[in-house]
Amino acid sequence: MLQKEKALDVQTASLQSYIRSSEKQKTLYKRTLFVVSISQIFGGAGLAAGVTVGALLAQQMLGTDAFAGIPSALLTLGSAGAALFVGRLSQHYGRRTGLSAGFMIGGLGALGVIMAAIINSVFLLFTSLLVYGAGSATNLQARYAGTDLANSKQRATAISITMVFTTFGAVAGPNLVNVMGNFVRSISVPSLAGPFILAAAAYILAGVVLYIMLRPDPLVIARTIEATNQEASDKGQLATTEHTENKRGIIVGATIMVLTQIVMVAIMTMTPVHMRHHGHGLGAVGLVIGFHIGAMYLPSLVTGVLVDKLGRTAMAIASGTTLLLAGLIAAFAPGDSMVLLIIALSLLGFGWNFGLISGTALIVDSTESSTRARTQGTVDVLIALSGAAGGALSGMIVAGSSYLTLSFTGGILSLLLIPVVIWSRGGKK
Repeated sequence: MLQKEKALDVQTASLQSYIRSSEKQKTLYKRTLFVVSISQIFGGAGLAAGVTVGALLAQQMLGTDAFAGIPSALLTLGSAGAALFVGRLSQHYGRRTGLSAGFMIGGLGALGVIMAAIINSVFLLFTSLLVYGAGSATNLQARYAGTDLANSKQRATAISITMVFTTFGAVAGPNLVNVMGNFVRSISVPSLAGPFILAAAAYILAGVVLYIMLRPDPLVIARTIEATNQEASDKGQLATTEHTENKRGIIVGATIMVLTQIVMVAIMTMTPVHMRHHGHGLGAVGLVIGFHIGAMYLPSLVTGVLVDKLGRTAMAIASGTTLLLAGLIAAFAPGDSMVLLIIALSLLGFGWNFGLISGTALIVDSTESSTRARTQGTVDVLIALSGAAGGALSGMIVAGSSYLTLSFTGGILSLLLIPVVIWSRGGKK
């Protein structure tokens, strides 16, 4: 009992030391960015490896294109539940516990996909993809951890720094498709299961890095600082705290991210199937998806600075315009043109990047630390569900019409971002 009380006293003293020292806060902010960035390298590899071959694995096992979008839908549906779980867990126990648990669960899901491919079980495949979605949700939620101790002029930049590091793993993942495929084929495992071995190892490593290194927890420190400032404010020692709940900002930020997710997932999901129909091999598919995922994350450092300097609304409009261009190029590009497909999928990644960072910054701006993780988890549920809808419908649209129709419709849908942004200007900026 005495040891427990002593441990609590040490923990309290540690928290107080961060409240009293702005230098320690800055040091922890930088350390948090570093640790989260390292985890994002592994998380990006885990995400990208599965995305590249998920639709192809389902197509192979089911023998039809009509349900090729189901893996993406299940992955994002699973990530919806995981986003809520990780958000609530982070709210109660801190980022370290929530994020490390989410990555570990995602790794278990990837192992389940491998087993499903070995025994040719569609049921196990679909179940495992739901669980695998936890890694995707956690990889996305990790971007919030860097903002917990950031001021209002650093938030978008903090988000972007963690996303830049995701690029290293995200680009490597698709380009290791052939290598992993050849390896697993040598041990009598279906080649399309190979990338999920990489995904399992990457997600589990990301979880281990966060569990060991994310100390002290940035969200716990941020909540303690805000509570102390609020208490001082109530006593008349300080002005009001920096953060106030802004429902309009939350709605607009969520809408921006939901629309960009629908368009991006729908077009991305069916591009590998579209390419295989036009004679492209797995290496070519991996190259195009690698460019796409690189474009999703690599521009983040510049995007973050632009969002902080030019404003959230300006970059949201840029997102809609870029997605429109991506959809039009993908729709009308010849199926055998690698160059145009790379350009289209790269623009698709850019547009998603602009929308995600501007929308995320709006969410952080509009929430208080006392409820922030829970709100962020709820918003990410909406993002995941929209991605699930986009993934499920994409296969049906292509089977019933064409890839051209899917891409063109996605591009037009992205224009809805403009009226959303116009409405947002009527609220608090």
